[in-house]
Formats: sequence, C-alpha cells, structure tokens
Amino acid sequence: MTSKGYKRKPHPPGTPLTSMEPGTFCFHYSVATGAETHKVNVSVDVLIQPKVLRPDNLPIMIEAKSAGDFTNTNKRRKEEAKKISQLKASYGAGICYMVFLCGYFDSGYLGYEAADLIDWIWEHRISDFDELGL
Repeated sequence: MTSKGYKRKPHPPGTPLTSMEPGTFCFHYSVATGAETHKVNVSVDVLIQPKVLRPDNLPIMIEAKSAGDFTNTNKRRKEEAKKISQLKASYGAGICYMVFLCGYFDSGYLGYEAADLIDWIWEHRISDFDELGL
C-alpha cells in the first residue's frame, strides 16, 4: 500500500469509521457492531480508506485467510459469514468486505463465501486490489 502512496496510520478506537483519513490503512482493528445496548467488537485484519472516498465514506475491510489444507477451511468458513452479518447490520449492505486468500481453498469454501456475498482476492492475483480503486 505504501508503494501506492498510502500511509499506515492507526485509526483511534471508538471514533467513527467514516472519519478515517483518506489514503490511510491500519491493521487489526476492532469494529464496533450491534445495538447501543449490546455492542460487539468484530476484528478486521485490514482497514483501507481509499484516497477517493466511497459514497458511504466507509473504509474497505479485508480479512486475511491462510490455509495449509482444504480441511482447515471448512472449519473456519462460518467465521466470515458471522462477521459480514454483524457488519451489514451495523453499517449497511453496501460495505466492502473482502477476504484475501493464501493457500488451499476449494470450491466448497468459495461457494459458501459467495452465498454470503463475500468476494475474495487470491495471493497470486494481488493486482486485483486495483479493481477496488486503490
């Protein structure tokens, strides 16, 4: 990201995601979801606020996934479904939440992600991030 002119800058916890500075990114951020009376923090591996803001001013959220074999992916594939559900309930259906895949992911895993409208980028096609306007 730094090669594209982005700066690594922590986003202060508890501040609205829409106030994240354009052209910045941060790692391992806890995104608050849920109702005022019952907040749940959802961990997101990477937040990237594009230089040109999206209509909702929300950063792009990326979950990094690595798997050494196909068995491991089936045990963890519900994690993203729960996260995307919580994020959409709090921030709207238009959020941009992607998984960055490294390793072995079969069509069963990919189908499960696609059913929840979660898109992915493969480690060997990292240039696909360009399609996000970064």
